[in-house]
This record gives sequence, structure tokens and C-alpha cells, in this order.
Amino acid sequence: MTLAIDDIAAGGWARRSPFQAGRTIGPVTAARQRRTAIVYGACALAGLVPWIAGGSAFLKAAGLGLAFPGAGFIASAGLWAILIVPFVLALFALALFAWFGSGMVLAPFIVWLGAALVAGATAGGEWTPAPYVALGLVAAFGGYVAFRDARRRTAAGAQRLARDASMHTAVARAVELAAPEPDATTRELSADDLASVRYVLDRALQPVEAFGGFDIVDQFQTSSLRYQINNCGYLLAELQKTYLPNFHGYLMTAQQNLIGKYLQKKVWSYWAYETSWGHLNFTNHDPVAPKDNIMLTGWLALHVGMYMNANGDTRYLEPGALTFRWNAKRAYVHDAQDLVSSVVANYAVQAFCLYPCEPNWDYPICNHIGLTGLTAMDTATGTHHAADLKDRWLEALDTEFTDESGSIIGLRSTLTGFRFPFPGGEIGFATFMETIEPERAWRMWAIGRQELTYILGKTKGGEPRLSLSGRGFDFGNYRSGFGGAYASIMSVAREFGDDEMVAAAQRALDEDCGLTVEGGVRRYAKMSNLSNISAVMGRIRRRGDYRRTVLEKASDAALNGPLLTDVAYPDVLVARAWSNGDDLELVLHPGTAKRAQTLTIARLKPGATYVVSGAREAIAHADAAGRMTLAVELDGRTAVTLRPSA
Repeated sequence: MTLAIDDIAAGGWARRSPFQAGRTIGPVTAARQRRTAIVYGACALAGLVPWIAGGSAFLKAAGLGLAFPGAGFIASAGLWAILIVPFVLALFALALFAWFGSGMVLAPFIVWLGAALVAGATAGGEWTPAPYVALGLVAAFGGYVAFRDARRRTAAGAQRLARDASMHTAVARAVELAAPEPDATTRELSADDLASVRYVLDRALQPVEAFGGFDIVDQFQTSSLRYQINNCGYLLAELQKTYLPNFHGYLMTAQQNLIGKYLQKKVWSYWAYETSWGHLNFTNHDPVAPKDNIMLTGWLALHVGMYMNANGDTRYLEPGALTFRWNAKRAYVHDAQDLVSSVVANYAVQAFCLYPCEPNWDYPICNHIGLTGLTAMDTATGTHHAADLKDRWLEALDTEFTDESGSIIGLRSTLTGFRFPFPGGEIGFATFMETIEPERAWRMWAIGRQELTYILGKTKGGEPRLSLSGRGFDFGNYRSGFGGAYASIMSVAREFGDDEMVAAAQRALDEDCGLTVEGGVRRYAKMSNLSNISAVMGRIRRRGDYRRTVLEKASDAALNGPLLTDVAYPDVLVARAWSNGDDLELVLHPGTAKRAQTLTIARLKPGATYVVSGAREAIAHADAAGRMTLAVELDGRTAVTLRPSA
């Protein structure tokens, strides 16, 4: 990809955001917020009717409880309510967390209305100032929120202006630092790279039903197995596409195992709960849902699409190839095209265009992955769903999910229209945006990088490293630590060719995160599985690898040239497998003891003679099926080449 600084910077920062049309939020968001305000106002006013009409103590307390959770206790308990109301509000906060964490949309309403009814049922009298106190608290809270929001908007607007002013400089710096895209014909994994890749392979090559080495905390949020599985799959697809296009063997088995793991009930059964308490759907638990669940359909579509682009295998397009079995009697039978159909159908009917993971919750990051998943599947199958959706999708992103600073917000409620705190940031979206609108992706990376310079510190030896303050948070296991942040920055920096930022992130990981090498496997003991996967990605990726794996099919030589297969893992570690069409270039390392190993080569010309270097045989013959075996003495880095005899 050729980078033109002026072309990248010309679009400006957040050029189609709502504030440029005289609004601070988009039309759908505004309509949902108005609806929420009207419903709340009507309920609060209805709650005052018993006070005006002289209703019973029950009605007065229950009605006042509509003002806010626990307000009904003020009606009869008076000042003693200061002991009760905080408890109810804390319970309401837990209900909101359940709503956020798992789509349990009824939880906040149950707590709010339940508290009102309990207040009414226990009312022993009335405290005359109660309505004034309750409404005064509502007004005070509303004023505080409005004040904070006005300050945020002012600061965000100033940030946008600063970004516009520095855009050209930031882009120029990002382009200056960008390493060239690698030469595909010479790529090779180092011994340390292989030790890191083994971390992922060891997990992927377990039996499909086994999850050793995976973090199992919950299946609703970021520690879920599905995210660990998908990220392993994305990594191995990139690995095959960029380093090992002419190797199948254990690399293909690993990728197929991961997709098989995804079909295990423990991975996807969360949807049965979410659709039940989020949609009140108690009968159809199909995870390839007609409504919502982009965190499965979009992410898995990307996983399968990248797999197909890396090796050309179309098995997951076959009917029933992706079957989610609930029990012996019930299964949801699908294939990869069903994933695509679900994503496309949801985008078509959702007012926000971007659509929810959990019922009610729109995460733009999942929708970036969803549209990228369509793109990968379009590449693999020749369709054009992503191109058809792109303009509407970007318009929705800009008008409904972009704040006054020009940043994409992390989370919005489709029910209420209000945004909720959730980590985002330009760098987190940039890699995915590169497959959607590359110039915008480079602007995001340039501005994000510029705003991250404050975290550049020094090692004890004076070398640049990333350095964050506080305790940090690892989204893969909900423990403290900055390893996930360092690894994520490193993997994005790799995609944009920023070796300077990569080196700083790598030093931070190695110094802070418990670097360990055991049995030839390299990992970080103080990081979650998800963060370790990201660190491996950051280690092996080079500029544009993700973009190419999404947007480009495997080459003709990868699909039709000689192929290494059937080698023993971890005895033989493949660092390079490349063909120019009729030859095969391999680099192998021993993963265990140094000893003779057998290689199987396929897709040769039947009966043809080949000149071999690096193996015991100098001349070898393909059998009638176009296969041969070679004996190789593995002792450190071992190069093996196979070329047709003249």
C-alpha cells in the first residue's frame, strides 16, 4: 500500500461527525434519548398523582418510588430513608452491571419497580416533604450530570480542534516511521518467534473438547472463551498467509480444532441466557441469531474468512459445517454463509445500523470486526456485502457513535440512546478500519500514536519503553496489569509498520510481565491467555499482514504448488514454507531433541524427479499421487529446498 501524506490528511479529523452539522448526537440517538426522557417524565409525573389526589399511603410511597430507585422509602421513612435509599441504589447499580454484562435488560426494572412496591407495602404513614425532597434530588442529580456533560463536550471539542491542527504533522510522522511492507518471498520466523507461536499451537492442538491453558472466568464479557479462540484463529491464519502458505499439517489441524472448539456448547451457550433474559425468547437459542449477537456471528465470520483466505479450504461453506449442538435432540445446523446472512440481515433492520452484542448494547468494536468479517468472507467467496454496506455503516458510525472529539465511543444503549463508559481509543479501532477505509485508519493510527507519547519511558539502560501508571487491568482475566495494553499497542504498531513503538512495547512486556520460557514455549506468566495471544501477534506480525489476510486470497502457488504436510509437532517447527509455483523452500527447527525427522511433501508432479538440498536425499521422486517423503537431520536452523530436475 502506497502512503500519500496529503491524501491521508486531506480528509481531516472526523469529517462527518454530528457536531459539524450543528448537533452533538445523531438523529437516532437523539430520538432514543427523547423517548427515554418522555417515558421517565411520564412515570415520574404519574407517581405524583396520589399526592395530589390524596391517595393511600401505599399509592403515595409506590408512586414516589418511580422518581428514582428507592425514592418511595422517603414517603414514609422521612429522614430515615438516608439509610435505606443508598442500599437500594447499590442494588440498582448491581442490576445495571448485570444488564451491561450479560444483556439482562429486565434486572434494573425489577429492582426499580420492586423497590417502589416494597416501599408502598411497608408504608406506615407519610412524610409531607417527601415529594419535594425526591424531586429535588432528581433535579440536583440531573443538574450535576448536565454540568459534567457540558464540561466533557467543551473539552472534547477543544481536543478535536487540536487534532485537526496537528493532523498533517501526525500523519507525516506516522508515515516516516512506517517500515516497508515485507518481501513475501523471504519471510521466516526466528527461533524466538517459533517459541512464541508454540504458546498458541499448544492450545489449539489439544483435543477439540479440551481447554487447557485457556482462562475460564465467565462467558459473557471479555474473558469469554470465544474471544480467546477467535484471536488464536486470527493469528494462525495470518501466520499461514504470510510465513507458511505452503504448509498444512499441524497448522491446518490447529485452525480446524479452534473452529471445532467454537462449536462446543460451553463456548456459545451464553446466548441461551442472553436471549432469554434480554429478548424474552425462551424457546429458540440459535446463536446464529436473527437478532443481535454480532459477538458470535461477526467474530466467527472473520475467523472463518481469514482461514479460507490463508489456505483456500472451503469446507465451512458446506451445509452443516458449523453445527451448534445443544443436546442429543436439538442442534442448530449452519455454515459460514449463515454467519454472513445473519450479519447482513441485522445491519439491514437496525435503526443504528451497527447492532448489539448483548441485547441492547451496541459495541462499535464488535461492529468493526463484524464488517471486517463480511469483508473477509467477500474475499473468500466473491460476494460484495461489505462494499454494499460500507457507506451506510460509516455514516452511522460517524453520526451515532462518534463524540465531539472525533473519537468513536465505546458503548451505546440501543434502548435508551445513552452512552456508557467503555474503553475505546483510536488505536483500538485502527487495524480493523484499515480493511474498511485505509486513509481513515492511518489518521486514527497517527493521532492515536501522537497522543500516546506520554507513556514512553525509559528502561534502566536508557532505552525507550512503554510505561503506564497505576495497577492496570487485564481484560482477559480481570486481574491487574498492563500486559494486555502493551501487547495490543504492539500488535497495532506492527500492522502500521512502527518498529519504534513495537520495540518500546516489547521491552515493557519483557520487563514487567513475567517473561518465561519453559519446554521451548515462550509466554508471559503475569498475563491472561488473551493478552499472551496478542503478544504473539505483536511479535510475528509485520506491516499490512492483517489487511492482506482479510483482503487477499492465497496465491496460486500456495493453492497449487508443492506442499509440506504430515510433520510431527512439536518435533518439527516450520519457520518458512514458500513456493514459486513448482519448487518448495522450507526452513525447519527442532522443537524437541535433535534427531532425524520425516517430511511428507504433496502436490508434486506425479512421477517427476526433484533435486533436494538440506535432506539426506539429493534426488527424490514423486509417486503416482504426487507425494514423496524426505529424511532430514534437524540440528538448529535447517533449510530444505526442492526443485524440479531440469
